[in-house]
Amino acid sequence: MVDPLYAWWAQQLVLCEWAFEPEPNTIEAKAASARLQALGVNDRGELGWRLVEAFGTGTADPARLLATLELLALAGSVGWLGEPRLRGWLVRLTDEITRLYPNLGSWLEALRHAKSAEGWVRGDDGFWEACEALAALERDGEGITWDTLTEWVAKQSKDRTLTLWPDAPQARAWRLRAVFSPVVEEPPGEMDWPEAKEWLWRNWQIEDRTGLVQSLLWLAGYGHRQGWDLDATRLLTASGDERQAWFEGLSSAERDYGRVLLDLIERGEPLEWAAWDWLRLIDLAWAGACAGWLDVAEAQDFATHGADLILRRYSDWSALARAYQRGCSLFEGHDRLADMQRDWSLLLNSPVSPWRAPLQQLLSEEEKERSRHSIMAWRRSPRHWVLALASVREPEFGMRQGPAVPVAVERRDDALRYLDETLGLHPDEGVDALTRYWLPAQAHHLNQLAADAAHGALPAADTPFGRPEAEDLGSLVALKQGSRHAATIHMAEKYAFYLQMAMDSEAFDAEAMNALAEALRGTLCRFYPGARRLLEAWTQWERLLPEGEHPPLISEIRWHLDDPGSPFHWLDWHSAQWHEPGPRPTLSRFTAMALVGPLNNAAWSEPHVESAREAVSIREWIDGHYGLHGQAELNEFLDFLLEAGDRQEYQINYAPYTLNAQRLASEIAMLETGECSEEDRTHLLRLQRVRDNADGCNELDMTAWDVAQAVDLAIAGRQLGWLDGAAFSIMLERAHALAAEHYGSWEEYARGLYAGFSFFMGETPEREGFLAGFRQALVAWLSGAPPLAGSWASLDFPGARPRHWAPMHIDTLPGDIKTLH
Repeated sequence: MVDPLYAWWAQQLVLCEWAFEPEPNTIEAKAASARLQALGVNDRGELGWRLVEAFGTGTADPARLLATLELLALAGSVGWLGEPRLRGWLVRLTDEITRLYPNLGSWLEALRHAKSAEGWVRGDDGFWEACEALAALERDGEGITWDTLTEWVAKQSKDRTLTLWPDAPQARAWRLRAVFSPVVEEPPGEMDWPEAKEWLWRNWQIEDRTGLVQSLLWLAGYGHRQGWDLDATRLLTASGDERQAWFEGLSSAERDYGRVLLDLIERGEPLEWAAWDWLRLIDLAWAGACAGWLDVAEAQDFATHGADLILRRYSDWSALARAYQRGCSLFEGHDRLADMQRDWSLLLNSPVSPWRAPLQQLLSEEEKERSRHSIMAWRRSPRHWVLALASVREPEFGMRQGPAVPVAVERRDDALRYLDETLGLHPDEGVDALTRYWLPAQAHHLNQLAADAAHGALPAADTPFGRPEAEDLGSLVALKQGSRHAATIHMAEKYAFYLQMAMDSEAFDAEAMNALAEALRGTLCRFYPGARRLLEAWTQWERLLPEGEHPPLISEIRWHLDDPGSPFHWLDWHSAQWHEPGPRPTLSRFTAMALVGPLNNAAWSEPHVESAREAVSIREWIDGHYGLHGQAELNEFLDFLLEAGDRQEYQINYAPYTLNAQRLASEIAMLETGECSEEDRTHLLRLQRVRDNADGCNELDMTAWDVAQAVDLAIAGRQLGWLDGAAFSIMLERAHALAAEHYGSWEEYARGLYAGFSFFMGETPEREGFLAGFRQALVAWLSGAPPLAGSWASLDFPGARPRHWAPMHIDTLPGDIKTLH
């Protein structure tokens, strides 16, 4: 049985100087390919453009319609179009011709006019004879007449199985690639883009599958939009002078970009261009499949992910196109918005555009879910948590997603230099050394201060040693804004950056590093149920605790919060067994370590045995200050401090003078008039302090001075390995009990500590400076202003009645039920 459509098609191709072929799509493939090359149609992408261009956006050009009949025959012959797609286009093309031209005569007349406009004259070729032959067939009622064709096409046009573009659920995302080249058939293959590998290297410097995947994930998660968005956010609130200063600070290569961005801002153009990244993501996925570096399912999942992100941001095709054009303007450094009509008219207005269906109907929920699972699988390894957190401080890490690859030598050297110069961390210390940067007690401290601030229960600002600066006090009171957000992220994001630098050095055990990354992931999943909660907490704590030497990261964090492609939204958020990167001390243990006070930096985590390198400076300190040279001497001295200490020397050698002022004066006078040895000079100074009751030394219990020294030395002993875990715990328990026995509050303890520090300080020209600094530190420790100066403000004194409010979340230290809120 004769197929009317194909028979009419064969008749029309006679007008293109074809011999009559009953099945025009079965000519010899090599000849068809050569003809396509001659017509400038080198791949299926160019074919797609020709098909769309044939219909135009108004009245179609008859010459193009006829040429498209030939293109379809050639494309079918070389296998570029399958039978269903070929038939769909033929029906649509025939319907267009019969709708525009009521009979064969008008069609042929339109073709003759079109040919004449091209410079054709009768006799140049066989076109005139072909027209006459077709007209004769029509008059004789032979072949497929116009009326027969029109009636047949009207019935065929109702066939819903005929589609112009791939319409399977998993293929619909490819319609977005029409920005670059319409996809006429899927799956993608080499025939679609024979030069795909060369193009990937020339335009993206991608030379293998790993580089391709990294670029795909970068476009999805960061892209050019991140830097542009951050610049725009800052410039929006900047003054004219500040904008000009920003522009002048750009390099010569960036000036065109800066000029376009400032122009968009001043014109009030929406500052949105994510389509530039996400549409190129889809194009890159197609190229990867054509190059053979992605299998079809992988490419489809990447494309669907790009489409999913687009649907979250744009309501229609026009908004998508304009956003892409803004991005293109910024990338190329000149305004492309004026070219909207030229660049986008076909896709937005053609009756056969792959964009005819509403944008929001592009994907099914099933396809979205499949792509979401796929994109999360690429980032399932715990190291992607480290990369995501570290990339907020260093955007370069955003290009490192996907499969792990060896680090470049220059990068390894930079990482080692950073670990050495900034952290004092060396590979010979091993992975365990990284636990010193995990500070759970610091997070507890901040959470507790935030809870107390929210309930108006902060410590008094007035202390026996003064009052905090108004700015520091304000920062403390402001912590109430963080009461609903666990503070672990404030510490954990810095830890992640250090961990990433250690990974980049490739000088630590890889398996152990992965274990730390998994521990970090599990901990954050425990305290934050999802990306939004984590990023909101991070934003809040970054605002509350800015780092003076670095600009705040608030804009960077908020960008990740607002951008649907940010890797934070695509990490593995399932909560597994909780195992932190470092030990979490109990509340009572943290309190005992806090007894060291301003004698040392606040102890925010359990001390651990340090490397031989770090031990050198610790031993030098112990030797220089106490003359201790080993475990036995340390244990003996710790026992002395906790059982007698400097307080006993005061009681024996100085307290009696407080009962006999005359004897005290006589002793001082004798020492002042004679020649004094160093020991006598020290004795004289202490007698003078007794006489003057300096800093309340005659009235205050100075046991705190011995307790603080004991804790300080015990921590050092633990770091040297002179105390094992059990011995260290016993020392902390003894110090905790001794403090509780002698004092009832941190304020009383601080008075005693200061009195002891002042009384037993040796002769030094810097004495007054040391005392002033110690008083200032005590103010901060007692008041909690600034918040991270010390830990007393968040802790109940040993044995004292609990007075703190419970935080609104679980990010606290474990403790006895009677002392933990």
